[in-house]
Amino acid sequence: MPLELELCPGRWVGGNHPCFIIAEIGQNHQGDMDVAKRMIRMAKECGADCAKFQKSELEHKFNRRALERPYTCKHSWGKTYGEHKRYLEFSHDQYRELQKYAEEIGIFFTASGMDEMAVEFLDELNVPFFKVGSGDTNNFPYLEKTAKKGRPMVISSGMQSMDTMKQVYNIVKPINPDFCILQCTSAYPLLPEDVNLRVITEYQKAFPDIPIGYSGHEMGIMVSVAAVALGAKVLERHVTLDKTWKGSDHQASLEPNELAELVKAVRLIEKALGSPVKQLLPCEVACNEKLGKSVVAKVRIPEGTVLTMDMLTVKVGEPKGYPPEGIANLIGKKVKVNIEEDDTVTEEAIENLSKKIKS
Repeated sequence: MPLELELCPGRWVGGNHPCFIIAEIGQNHQGDMDVAKRMIRMAKECGADCAKFQKSELEHKFNRRALERPYTCKHSWGKTYGEHKRYLEFSHDQYRELQKYAEEIGIFFTASGMDEMAVEFLDELNVPFFKVGSGDTNNFPYLEKTAKKGRPMVISSGMQSMDTMKQVYNIVKPINPDFCILQCTSAYPLLPEDVNLRVITEYQKAFPDIPIGYSGHEMGIMVSVAAVALGAKVLERHVTLDKTWKGSDHQASLEPNELAELVKAVRLIEKALGSPVKQLLPCEVACNEKLGKSVVAKVRIPEGTVLTMDMLTVKVGEPKGYPPEGIANLIGKKVKVNIEEDDTVTEEAIENLSKKIKS
């Protein structure tokens, strides 16, 4: 059984708890607080568990040359990459306002800390858990400092190898046991052949004492639902109000109707996964009574006859008789009454018969 952890106050993940669904708003808010609040409410109304943003302290995430390089693509919000990122970056006070809004409407709120100073701010903000984006997963000093904060962690694994993820586990686990790892491929949008959902199973084998999840950038919801069927306990998907909006993440994001459908599908799949115990269920009794087969006499069998296999067959019988999986138990047994051809063979008609097998 994978480790269960309290990712948010009162909300556990792992084990038999429902999949924790993160609506990754990221920077799809277009730098607009009203849009950001609309997206938080949308996430809540669609049934997601958490609305998540991306927080950067730009001078700590990028060096000077990276911020100064020209950025003139169709998704740009400024002449340089720095201007573009500053346009999309909310201030500390704006984050506090968004957090308060999320609390008011009843949805968990957090952000990926995209650099060490951003993590410091998020810790001060008292977010329930830290999300580690794929770009920082092999940033081991960052990981260690974040783990030492003591908050639960959700760690994506895009662009990483299994060897790196084993190092991540070995760094974080002794410091902070409350974390999970998400299978992720860092491409936007992500093609199905590059998803590699089987990595979820490999992570479950390699890290059996932590929950495993999935962060998806593919189009649609089918792959993400399949991830949950494979055992993903945390599911993250980018969301948008309009896929046609300016910005490189919108195309690989889910619009409100898709997010609502995803949540509905995940909850349905969780019900369908059900129990690993195979048994006759109450809902099957009617069908079993109508169509379940019984042992039937192939010929007339007089009282006192010792049964042989060539005397018996299997049919849908009325009344129901001895279950066919136990037919071998009848061989060599003596019948206590006459059994007419094509009549069902009942337990009561056989001498010294052990208790009837459950059908």
